[in-house]
Amino acid sequence: MAQGVPWAEVFRRSPGASLLATGFGAGLLPGAPGTWGSLLAVLVAEGLFALSGAGAVVLLAALATAGGVPASTRVAALRGRKDPPEIVVDEVAGQALALAMLHGVLPAASSPALRWGLVALAFGLFRLLDVAKPGPVDRVQSLRGGWGVMADDLLAGLGAGIGAAAAAFLLR
Repeated sequence: MAQGVPWAEVFRRSPGASLLATGFGAGLLPGAPGTWGSLLAVLVAEGLFALSGAGAVVLLAALATAGGVPASTRVAALRGRKDPPEIVVDEVAGQALALAMLHGVLPAASSPALRWGLVALAFGLFRLLDVAKPGPVDRVQSLRGGWGVMADDLLAGLGAGIGAAAAAFLLR
């Protein structure tokens, strides 16, 4: 059963958890689900930042993590797979964490070109760490349930956030 339970059945059994876990369907888009989830996080985080500042991005990361752990636990169990690639709430949480760290050090008066360049850097670093899974990023996947789904992306987000925040600090 390489594919697991069909997504239609998973959504029927747990629509709310499935919607959250798949990033409102972003993880079901063709190609690279993790990249779609990360792009969703960038769009939402940057919209929140424009409306309410860095605190809103921190809140997005916290809510995606708090909701993502139980949602991914439920959906992975229903799907019959430890970490289905279509679950992207972990990418949303990790990417939002990286962006929250960036916005925490980037001065509000920074030029749009610098800000968007650093957002692109945070995105690229996050995707690199999420895909390559160096050292502890790989090891935390062995945690049980939703924590195993979420923890690697949170560590990747932390690493990407440190890198992007350091670049922002040096370039400001």
